[in-house]
This record gives sequence, structure tokens and C-alpha cells, in this order.
Amino acid sequence: MAQTPTTSPAPTLHSDPEQALAQVQLLYQQQVELLRSAMQRFVAGHTPEGPVHAYYPYVRLQTATVARAPTHLAYGFVEGPGCYETTLTRPDLFARYLREQFRLLRRSHGVDLEVGLSAQPIPIHFSFAEHDYIEGSLSPERRLLMRDLFDLPDLAAMDDGIANGTWQPQPGQAQPLALFTAPRVDYSLHRLRHYTGTQPEWFQNYVLFTNYQFYIDEFIRLGHAEMANPDSEYSAFIEPGNLVTRRSGLAAQPGDGLGSAPPRLPQMPAYHLVRADNSGITMVNIGVGPANAKTITDHIAVLRPHAWMMLGHCAGLRNSQQLGDYVLAHAYVREDHVLDEELPLWVPIPALAEIQVALQQAVAEVTQMPGDQLKGIMRTGTVASTDNRNWELLPDNLPQRRFSQSRAVALDMESATIAANGFRFRVPYGTLLCVSDKPLHGEIKLPGMANHFYRERVDQHLRIGMRAIDILRSGGAQRLHSRKLRSFAEVAFQ
Repeated sequence: MAQTPTTSPAPTLHSDPEQALAQVQLLYQQQVELLRSAMQRFVAGHTPEGPVHAYYPYVRLQTATVARAPTHLAYGFVEGPGCYETTLTRPDLFARYLREQFRLLRRSHGVDLEVGLSAQPIPIHFSFAEHDYIEGSLSPERRLLMRDLFDLPDLAAMDDGIANGTWQPQPGQAQPLALFTAPRVDYSLHRLRHYTGTQPEWFQNYVLFTNYQFYIDEFIRLGHAEMANPDSEYSAFIEPGNLVTRRSGLAAQPGDGLGSAPPRLPQMPAYHLVRADNSGITMVNIGVGPANAKTITDHIAVLRPHAWMMLGHCAGLRNSQQLGDYVLAHAYVREDHVLDEELPLWVPIPALAEIQVALQQAVAEVTQMPGDQLKGIMRTGTVASTDNRNWELLPDNLPQRRFSQSRAVALDMESATIAANGFRFRVPYGTLLCVSDKPLHGEIKLPGMANHFYRERVDQHLRIGMRAIDILRSGGAQRLHSRKLRSFAEVAFQ
């Protein structure tokens, strides 16, 4: 006998986005509590009589007309008549986001939103609370039995076909409202904990990526300096292990004391300067290589950030460049290969004006250089990204020839991946690199020279990135979500 209630609550219709969100939260909480309660009894030794199932809530919109309210936004509406829906998870974490998406749909189409339980099971692993590790106490025999009694993650329910533009509905199936299904979101939330050592709740809407620990060291120093300032715009600084430092004068919050320094840093540690509205700054050390760059952006994308940017080091490819010069990417050569299956190479990755302007303005403000002098230290051009760290050693100089033909001015291993995944997932992106060597011109990294370079440039480069985020934030997040990132058969959710 299955442990799931024999009758599901009837779907409800809502003209008020706040009520629709409240119903999603109620259904989700009921379903997760059912799973948690059954799992707790199972760990205590009680075996249920049959499988235990719980289901994700959904939101659905049906419209019979192409008419919609005029909007300057690139999202917040469906393309035409039909039925559109998506499954939802963690409505506590995504409350602000979902409230806004519901509001925009109501404004655009004026029809009620339907909320109910879907037929998509919630995997038992995705129901555990943040600090629950009860599965680890099971014997191998009980752990094997658990697979027969509870739903496990199903990879078929969490592919990226919608985001990739390859998803095709079955006859009678609703069109998608969002890029990600609920199981896909849950999967990434769990991966983020593993890779970054911090909870998804701490991630902010503006993300900086770097490929050097020096930048993280400086971000940590700045983060603690902000917390010592009672007038800081940031309320908390979070480090791996969920170590929470509150701003001077603010009381500790429930759960702050649960964090602890990890015995070793995770693969891609994340640090968060938190603002009350989640418009602060998250910084992640992705390490070296396009595989890491793809992995982390695959997962952060489900949080629907307003922008992510790469701040890292690169090889300068022009003799006129000096060590420490900046490169603002306005095009990318993709020789990273990690996204070739999801995003064909013939797809152009456009520069986004809002990001470009913010980065250039930030360079000018932080360096305090006028426009004519600014060109002497910053070059706008094509950045090539390769998955071969030793490309210089390949015979016949074929990579060098390709980079020259592309007019590339800089080379790294991550920037094109981060930009391409931003394009794929509709997350605004940008790249500002700093020249750390010039291998084509005999200037390779030497220990003493590198140390001097790092001392001179890391602090300035990081402050430029943070200043660019200030500029983007003050301009309004809605302006960032460019129509360049939207297809002509697009989902409604941002």
C-alpha cells in the first residue's frame, strides 16, 4: 500500500500573485514534510507498507489570445495562445523571484494562475533539511531498501533541453514557463553546496568569477573590512563552511552558529557579501579550466542571477600590451569544447552593452585615468579561450595562426565558457581580464615578477569588478536582461 494520500488537493485559481505564491509554499511544505516524516520513521526502523511518494507543486497559465499588455521587458509573458506550466521547488528560497514572475504574468495576460500538485515526484534526497544527514546512519541493507520505497533523482527529468532550445512537447503537453524544472533546480542546489561549501541561500544576484586565489584573499580582506564598518551597505559576509560574520552592530541570526571552517577548501569555494535584498556580491574561485567554468555556471544559473562576470588573468597576445593591462572582452573565440554539444560553435556570443559600459566606467573611476590615457592600459577586443594549457607547444603554430586570424588580443581558459553559458542560460555576462604574461613575445611568468604583478594589480582589478556591480545595481536589474539573450520561442520566467 502506497503511503501517499489517496486524493490530491484540487488545483486552485489565483488572481493575486501573493496568494498564488502562498499556495505553492503550502503545497510544497506539505509534500516535503510527508517525505521527511516517512524517512525519519524509516531510519528509526519502521518499514512502510508500500512506496512513499510526494510531488512538486506546479503553476500553470492558460490563455486564448495573443494579446498582452505592452512591456519593455524581455520576459514576463508567453508568446501566444496555449497552456504553459512549470514545476516549482524551494518556494522559500525563491519567494522574491516567484512573486515577481507571477506578478508579471498577471500584468501581461490578466488571467488567473493555476496552482496544484504535479505528477513529478520529489526525490527523497531533495527533501532533506539543510543539516539533515540521516541517510548516513542507515545500514547497507536499509540503504538498498530505501531505493524501493522512496523516489530517487531521475536524470531524465532534469536535462537542459528547454534552455538549449531542443525541447519538444509531446501531444497535449503544456509549454514550459521556466528554463528549469523543479528536479533540475534541486539537483543544482545540492551541487552548489558540494562545490562551493556554502548554502544556496547565501548566493547573491551579482557574481564574480576568478581563476586565482589572490583575488579571493583580497575579497576576504575587503569583506571583513565591510563587516567592521557599521555603515556598510552589506549586512553579512559568508565564507566556506557557512561561516557567518555579521556587520558591526547587527545581532546574530538563528543558524549563524551552525557554520564551521571546513578541514579543506571545497573545489570551487564561494564567498558572499550579503545585502538584505540579495543584490550583494558572490565571488567564486573556479580554479583553472573550462570544465570548472561550465560546471559552476550550470548550477548557479538556476538561482537566476542578474549578472556574472569573469575577473582573471590572461596571456596578452599583442606586443603593444604591458603586464598589468586590462582586456575588456567584446567577442570570444571558443576553443574550450565543453559546450559544443549544448551550444553549437556557429552561435555568436554578443557583447552586452550594459555590462560593457559598466566595466569601462569602473576601470576609469578606479584607475582615475581620463579617456585618452585609459586606452593605454585597457584594450577592448576578442578573447580566446582554450582547453589546452600548453597550446604554445603544439606543432606548426596552428593555434597561434587561428588566434591571429580571429584578431584575439588575449587568451585564457575560462572566459568564453562563462560568457557562452551566460548566453545559454539568459544570464547577463561580461569579462575583464588582466594581462599576466605574453608568451608569444618572450615574457613568461617568473616567480619574482609574478609576485610583484599580483601585489600591484589584484586589489585594483577586484575593486573595478565590485565598482562595476555598483553601477549595474544602481541602473536597475531589469535593464540587464537583454533581448539579445531571448529566443523567439522563449519561456516567460526571467
